[in-house]
Amino acid sequence: MNAALRTATVVAGPLLLRPWLYDDLPALLDAYRDPAMRSGLHTQVTDEATAERWLRVQEEGRTTGLRYGFAVVDTASGDGPVGHVTLKFPAPGSGSAEVGYWTAAPARGRGIAVQALEALTGWAFTAFAGDGLVRLDLLHRGDNEASCRVAEKTGYGFAEVLPARPPWPLDGHRHERRAG
Repeated sequence: MNAALRTATVVAGPLLLRPWLYDDLPALLDAYRDPAMRSGLHTQVTDEATAERWLRVQEEGRTTGLRYGFAVVDTASGDGPVGHVTLKFPAPGSGSAEVGYWTAAPARGRGIAVQALEALTGWAFTAFAGDGLVRLDLLHRGDNEASCRVAEKTGYGFAEVLPARPPWPLDGHRHERRAG
C-alpha cells in the first residue's frame, strides 16, 4: 500500500479533502441527523458507536487500498467537515471504481458537492492511472434529482437505469465518467 495514498489530501479552492479524523465524530453525527440524508444512504450513523464504526471503515479502506473516504472541509468557513466524498474499488487494480458523496444539510446549495466530486475525480484518475483506472461510476436513487444535477455538472453522463433491489426500494441511476 502506497503510504502517500493512505494520507492523501486534495485542495479544491476553499475546500480541503482530507482523511476523516476521530475529532470529526460530532460533525458526522450532526450530518446524519438530517432525515433526507438518512433516507438516501445505505449506511446509517445513529449514535457514537456507529459513528466510530463508520470512521474505522474509512481508515480500513485506506489501509486496504479499496476505499478512499475524504472529509470535505470548507476552509473559508472554519467549520469542520461539511461533506464526504469517496472512491471505492471493487478489487485492487480494477479498471473502474465507484464514487459517492454527501453534503451536510447546512452546506447544501453552495456547490460543495460539485466542487468536491470534481476534485476527487481528478485525483482518482491521476493517482490510479498507472493501475489502469479508466472509468468512474456514480450511483444514486432515481428520485434524487439533486444527484443527477451534480453528476451532469461534473461530467458524469447518464449510463443506465438500475432496477430496484434490496436494500433500495426504488430504481437507481448509474452515471459514468471516463479518463481523458
